Amino acid sequence: PRSRSRRHVTALLIALCLAVTGCSALGPERSGVVVTTNILGDITRTIVGDEAEVTVLMKPNADPHSFGVSAQQAARIENAALLVHNGLGLEEGVARNVQAARDQGVPTLAVGEGVDPITYTEGRTARQADPHFWTDPVRVLKAIDLVTAQVTEHVGGVDTGKVRANAARYRTEVTALETRMRGEFAKIPPERRKLVTNHHVFGYLAQRYGFEVIGAVIPSGTTLASPSGSDLKSLADAVRRAGVPTVFAD
Repeated sequence: PRSRSRRHVTALLIALCLAVTGCSALGPERSGVVVTTNILGDITRTIVGDEAEVTVLMKPNADPHSFGVSAQQAARIENAALLVHNGLGLEEGVARNVQAARDQGVPTLAVGEGVDPITYTEGRTARQADPHFWTDPVRVLKAIDLVTAQVTEHVGGVDTGKVRANAARYRTEVTALETRMRGEFAKIPPERRKLVTNHHVFGYLAQRYGFEVIGAVIPSGTTLASPSGSDLKSLADAVRRAGVPTVFAD
């Protein structure tokens, strides 16, 4: 019958399309790397180099706690060969997009979960995981290894030798930075290694180099919280007792 012939012709055309042009009824082929934060974007771009397109969602100076993606960025996430995000609650406005991409089969890497995270010790987010690992260069070295492994596994078309060479050079630079930081911080007397920050963001640095975090203007691990009058008074009293002259903002 004529209808059966039409079905045969249609099936043949679809088969030819798939075989010759590589088109897919499931949508466009996944490509490139999408990164949520600009910090991880710097790390990923250094590792990938010119081997693949790296799209960073957050612009410089964006606050990852309050950032949200556009519809165009959401579509780019869903078509990525690899999605790199910090995790541990940092990108609060992007979490649902990350989950949606994961549900659709996009390979995702939550870097913070793989670098031996610590927890906040005080404030409203006490005992929750601290996502601000990049203030510790030793953990950044772990992040480099994690990103490198995922790029070479999931991003098609890259020269894995070049990617690994880029990562090795970057590790050398970060190792040199860590050595310099350790030497410079050692010059500060231990009794002067006291920090007051805008929010709880330097916990990893404090742990690595022997600093004490006296307090934070926003007593939380997220900038979305607000200090109360009693919070500010408590911080002011702590600053006076410790003789801390400076508030360090990330």
